[in-house]
Amino acid sequence: MSLKVGIIGCGHIAPKYLQGCADFPQDIQVVACADIIEERARQFAEAHQLTAFTVEELLRNPEIDIIINLTIPAAHAAVSLQVIEAGKHVYSEKPLALTREDGRKVLAAAEQAGVRVGCAPDTFLGGGGQTCRHVIDSGVIGDPVAAVAFMASHGPESWHPNPAFYYAPGGGPMFDMGPYYLTALVNLLGSMTRISASSKRAFNERVAGHPSISGQVIPVSVTTHQTGTVHFENGAIATMITSFDIWRNNLPVIEIYGTEGTLSVPNPNIFGGEVRVWETQTNEWRSVPLVARDDVQRGIGVADMARAIMNDAPHRASGSLGYHVLDAMVAFDESSERLQAVELESRVTRPEALVESV
Repeated sequence: MSLKVGIIGCGHIAPKYLQGCADFPQDIQVVACADIIEERARQFAEAHQLTAFTVEELLRNPEIDIIINLTIPAAHAAVSLQVIEAGKHVYSEKPLALTREDGRKVLAAAEQAGVRVGCAPDTFLGGGGQTCRHVIDSGVIGDPVAAVAFMASHGPESWHPNPAFYYAPGGGPMFDMGPYYLTALVNLLGSMTRISASSKRAFNERVAGHPSISGQVIPVSVTTHQTGTVHFENGAIATMITSFDIWRNNLPVIEIYGTEGTLSVPNPNIFGGEVRVWETQTNEWRSVPLVARDDVQRGIGVADMARAIMNDAPHRASGSLGYHVLDAMVAFDESSERLQAVELESRVTRPEALVESV
């Protein structure tokens, strides 16, 4: 048995979800799509052998069990609430919402309706993230003491065909890329408790470089460089930077520092990558063989949610995890504006590992 899935939002990321969901036919089957631009939905459906509907038709369709919400970030909460009101489970692209208030509304509505909320990213379910989790849980580097996480680039305007939303509310490096890094850290270290941060905006305008819009001036209305300290419930402390203001760097992506060694974590925006550890016993680095698949794609979180629905079990890329990450992302700018640490209101249980520790 598998659950039938529809997609709302037929933009850039939708084909990747189709490819990823196709790896799990025993759990999910994507059969329909819709978009606010109906012609886009028709073209997408024709290209991928789906049935195109209007958004309203898709919401009313009794055969659809789960809807994947791939709309723009500013619409995530509103569309998810529509899906929930229609009595369907919803899996949202990140972020869950732009504000804590809207995020709480989504979770509360789903609880009342008796449906599930899932939220990207699901990259932590790939071989890279799960191998790092296995290293931590097996005690290879001892007790985690500290971590660093760096996402440092100069933004997407040089190559993206539609980069304006990256610099509007709901954009910026924290809301765009922060979910990958924060979700990876929660997967490895557990709940966050407190954020101390500073934020700034280095450029008030950006210039598009994609041939279709080359030279177009893009106003910047969000902070584009955040640096902060993330405190975890287990006592670990992480130093984090997300930036669209850095041309080049030699920083690591994520490293976890334990009492007995160091874990080098691959890019959390991918499902694989090399996992390396340094141990006090050997005094050298070694690569760790992956303990889970790295050939999965976006969609594994949807499949995991569908399997959990059918088995009445918790799912991993959950709405509560998405809300905890949202809580932390909002706190970065809040801490900077208030010139003080911000205590997070939410806590979350670490998602269950795919592979048991030894």
